[in-house]
Amino acid sequence: MKVELKDGSQLEVKQGASVLEIAQQISEGLARNACCGIVNGEVRDLRYEVRENCKLEIATFENNLEGKKAYWHTTSHIMAQAIKRLYPEIKLTIGPAIDNGFYYDFDTEKPFTPEMLEAIEAEMKKIIKEDLPIKKFTLSREKAIELMKEKKEDYKVELIEELPEGEEISFYEQGEFVDLCAGPHLMSTGKVKAIKLLSSSGAYWRGDEHNKMLQRIYGISYPKASQLEEYLNMLEEAKQRDHRKIGEDLEIFMTHKLVGSGLPMYLPKGATIRRILERYIQDKEIALGYAHVYTPSLANVELYKTSGHWDHYKEDMFPVMKMDAEEMVLRPMNCPHHMLIYKNKMHSYRDLPIRIGELAHDFRYEASGNVCGLERVRQMCQNDAHLFVRPDQIKEEVGRVLNLIKEVYQKDFGFSESSFQYRLSLRDKANKEKYIDNDEMWETAESQLREILKEMKIDFYEATGEAAFYGPKIDIQIKTALNHDVTIPTCQLDFALPERFELEYIGEDGKAHRPVVIHRAILGSSDRFISFLLEETKGNLPLWIAPVQVKIMTITDNQKDYEKEVEAKLKQAGFRVELDDRNEKIGYKIREAQMEKVPYMLVLGDKEVQSKSVGVRKRAEGDIGAMSVEELIEKLQKEVEEKA
Repeated sequence: MKVELKDGSQLEVKQGASVLEIAQQISEGLARNACCGIVNGEVRDLRYEVRENCKLEIATFENNLEGKKAYWHTTSHIMAQAIKRLYPEIKLTIGPAIDNGFYYDFDTEKPFTPEMLEAIEAEMKKIIKEDLPIKKFTLSREKAIELMKEKKEDYKVELIEELPEGEEISFYEQGEFVDLCAGPHLMSTGKVKAIKLLSSSGAYWRGDEHNKMLQRIYGISYPKASQLEEYLNMLEEAKQRDHRKIGEDLEIFMTHKLVGSGLPMYLPKGATIRRILERYIQDKEIALGYAHVYTPSLANVELYKTSGHWDHYKEDMFPVMKMDAEEMVLRPMNCPHHMLIYKNKMHSYRDLPIRIGELAHDFRYEASGNVCGLERVRQMCQNDAHLFVRPDQIKEEVGRVLNLIKEVYQKDFGFSESSFQYRLSLRDKANKEKYIDNDEMWETAESQLREILKEMKIDFYEATGEAAFYGPKIDIQIKTALNHDVTIPTCQLDFALPERFELEYIGEDGKAHRPVVIHRAILGSSDRFISFLLEETKGNLPLWIAPVQVKIMTITDNQKDYEKEVEAKLKQAGFRVELDDRNEKIGYKIREAQMEKVPYMLVLGDKEVQSKSVGVRKRAEGDIGAMSVEELIEKLQKEVEEKA
């Protein structure tokens, strides 16, 4: 047979050769590191026999996510085997690989303790040292059920009974341990090297709260101990950057079960941050000719049927509320309202572009398991805008939006060009029911955005299936401090909603024409942007955003009058100031202010009172010396103005 490899080269192999044997034919090193194969796009076990010409990629831990998943899935079986050795009464359910490691759910009456996790990890290391061969075998439906009943694995029996008739039912065996599994797996337990069990938690069987609560163990494994150490360090860094902990420590926001899941409440400091950011982006927009509006958070269902959201977005919306003769729903986004504002009067071609902006409250029906601090919420405040343009204005207006994104993120927030990736998000032509049905519109919109990116000499990549239901978009992917890609700013092109709402303008020819709508978000939702900002800065917000910019600290009670004088001057200059004149040692006060991430600390003693100066400490630099209040104000004003 002929096998085409990833690099395009062809290899002659014996018919019926396994994926592993083909890897050995390529090189012994590749075979040692092989985790699975990808045959004609399908993930296959190393034991899979190739019987016809095909394309083949040998997936290793390093070169392919599928290789990692085979490695991690094997480790989940090692964990399950260790648990059955230590606690034979515990029943198995499922144990998949995930994007970062693996988990396995177990039916046990008691939660796993840290001591139990240590014991399980130690037993896993023994199984790895035993280097047990991992063998695959298949059984008929009846024999498979019989085997699992014999082992008293009720959950496995349930899974087998639900498989379609004629489905191959495969098992993997390692030593005394057998598990129902489709694979793929490594060839032996000894192929796994460095392991770590990370945590345990409750999880409902099949994710359904009406089912029994199981106990889930998460873990990770790597071919090298150094890789595991690097990952654990990254996890520790992620803990330090977790916006939920930072938000609690700095008193930015809180949640409460009486209010509800996914509904955070901003405390005074958080409200200050949000107000500053929202005023900042509104001022930017006003300077660029945007007109801001307020629209209701509740609307008639018919509005969303007209817009198409009801057909394509209903599952993400809150349930309908019946009021008299109307059916009302909390809005998930603002665009239908803005369509009606545009339609409120007739427009001339000279009026366009019309830029309508809003800081609007939207509501998404997020599952309770998905909500997370400020990052995933059920009520959000969107920095949203819709630009109504003539077809000949599309290029210029999209360019303006992209330039605004660059100004905000690179100039004002200091992100480097290299941390940006531009993604052209397209519809999936194989799944057209997800989108507005108009092939010509899609082809036009997608080609126009592609052309704009090329003309602006912006490097981009294309992603099928990532478009909004009404049109393609340019998503800006930002590489975070934790090396994650997040999408916040976005620019979307829409020919569909103007058609559905029958929007018009009178052209130069005196006839009615259809405008095009550009949807754009710069900060996205205030909530998600604040969570992103807290994690990027570890809470060390720049001076212009910090809720408390300056903290004034006295050494003794003798400086209280002067402290009030300094406070008044700073507040008059527009700065946010707090006083700390408690009867505590100055070192203690400084440490507390550092923990609160205050950018500037002013220390006042008798010497400062006499010289009418302030001792200045900067959050990142420590003591930077004494200066007059006027000098300090000038320094702070410059830093705020430059958004340093």
